[in-house]
Amino acid sequence: MPLYAIGLNHITAPLKVRERFAFQIDTLGAALRDLLGQPKVKEAAILSTCNRTEVYFNGASTEPVVQWLEAFHREPKVSLSQYVYTLPQEKAVPHAFRVASGLDSMVLGEPQILGQMKQAVKTAEAAGSLGLVLNRLFQRTFAVAKDVRTHTDIGSASISMAAAAIKLAERIFPSIAEQRVLLIGAGEMIDLCATHFAARQPRSITVANRTLERGAALASRMQADAITLHELPERLPQFDIIVTSTASSLPILGKGMLERAIKTRRHAPVFIVDLAVPRDVEPEAAELDDVFLYSVDDLAQVVSANIDVRRSAVAQAEAIIDTQVGQFMHWMQVREHVPLIRALRGRADAARREELERALRLLARGEEPAKVLESLSQGLVNKLMHAPTQALNETAGEEQRALAETLARLFRLQ
Repeated sequence: MPLYAIGLNHITAPLKVRERFAFQIDTLGAALRDLLGQPKVKEAAILSTCNRTEVYFNGASTEPVVQWLEAFHREPKVSLSQYVYTLPQEKAVPHAFRVASGLDSMVLGEPQILGQMKQAVKTAEAAGSLGLVLNRLFQRTFAVAKDVRTHTDIGSASISMAAAAIKLAERIFPSIAEQRVLLIGAGEMIDLCATHFAARQPRSITVANRTLERGAALASRMQADAITLHELPERLPQFDIIVTSTASSLPILGKGMLERAIKTRRHAPVFIVDLAVPRDVEPEAAELDDVFLYSVDDLAQVVSANIDVRRSAVAQAEAIIDTQVGQFMHWMQVREHVPLIRALRGRADAARREELERALRLLARGEEPAKVLESLSQGLVNKLMHAPTQALNETAGEEQRALAETLARLFRLQ
């Protein structure tokens, strides 16, 4: 079966669509097992981030998987039609390489996507949905991404989502050193944001997480405080800058909660960056006068510093990818002929066994070994040459000439 990729990303779909088709970490394994239950889907892996949802699979066609994606998220049929891209094998392979290398990201060259793709592969392995083809694809994908980052400047200069959040905050507040920062969540993105904000030495940093233990582990690395999500309604007015990125399927900060916090703050401004998909903050909160709310799509407008350095490395990165795509596609083409090669070897081995059994019978009867060996070799030649010779004799004209050229090439005849 061929390899395909389907998906939607920050280029093809707005945030309000992407969040409807995002997968939660705790349901991803069940989703993969359900997908494998669809007709003619042999292998599958799902990459779901704030900027994209993509399904890589080994199957018969893309349409059933698109329909499954709509059904799994309980969305109306054809709701994906104007946003989804479907990539056949020859396009899916370079796409995977480009995604892992950061060439297809909202922030060119951002490194988080590689870790997210590796996690997607681990989840697929745990769900039993990763087979020979996808495993080979992703292992080659990770090697390509490493080559691109090692041999080009695609990852140089700080233009990550976290760096963009800092730039936005500095538009609202002249000095972050005077502000109190709240980080909601304890995943990789919040970890990265924590590092960037801690470097600005704000007045305080607090980490809020569903489980206090995990939040405290992150907070301890930067001498910050840790609280639970249940404490947010009471503690929210204390913070000037809020960055949130959780896996919650429902908003954590509602418009009403923020409105009450603003009143308590006597309308001092609050800067919020919502990096979650689905969103952690109700979009209606942006209507409040003193709330400056930015989503992942908004960050794209401020990611400009140092971008030229990375753009200059794109051509070099694409050249590396093109070479690796050629090698992987050659491997895929070879795999297509595996059944034929097995059949050829099977027929040759059957002829070998038949002649060997006949030779052993002759030797058991006392026949001269030299004559038996001569008979065995002649029998093998006759059996192996019978089919191509017969095929050549049964054709005529141009077909015969083409077959003759093929046989000459196969047996390396002058």
